Amino acid sequence: MPRADFRFAFRRRVRYAEVDAQAVVYFARYLEWADVGVVEYWRRAGIFERTGIAGGEAEFHVVRAEVDYVAPLLLDEEVDICVAAGRIGRTSAEFLCELHGLANGADRDDLRARIRQVQVHVAEARGRPSPVPDWIVDAFEGIEGRTLRSAS
Repeated sequence: MPRADFRFAFRRRVRYAEVDAQAVVYFARYLEWADVGVVEYWRRAGIFERTGIAGGEAEFHVVRAEVDYVAPLLLDEEVDICVAAGRIGRTSAEFLCELHGLANGADRDDLRARIRQVQVHVAEARGRPSPVPDWIVDAFEGIEGRTLRSAS
C-alpha cells in the first residue's frame, strides 16, 4: 500500500539492544514493532484504555503474523511504523503495517518491511472467538475514513 495511504504512523529510533553484530535490526524485532504500532493505533482510536491489560472490555489475540523483509534497518535510524486497519470480519480484525526507515534523518522515506497481523476478538483471555464490538469497528473506521466490516 502506498505510504501516503496510511493515516497513522508512530516514529521510533533503532536502539543498540535491537541490532545484531552487524548493526542490523534482529528479524524478530519487526513483529515487536508492528505490535507497538498497533497499540499506538488503538490509542489514537481511543480504544486502548478499554482493551486487554489496560481496561478489559475487549481482548484480542494475534493468530497470524506475516513479515515481508524488503531492506535492513540499521542502528540509530529513525523508523516510522505505519499502521492501517484492514478488513474486519465477524470475530477478527486485520492490521497492515509498514516500516519505513528515515535514513539517518535524511528527507527520504524507504520501505523496509511489510507486516500483516490478523487478530481475533475473544470473550476473555482463554475464551473462544466472539464478535468484534461495534464500538471498536466504529473507532477504526473513524481513523480510516472508510467501511472496514466485511459481510463474512
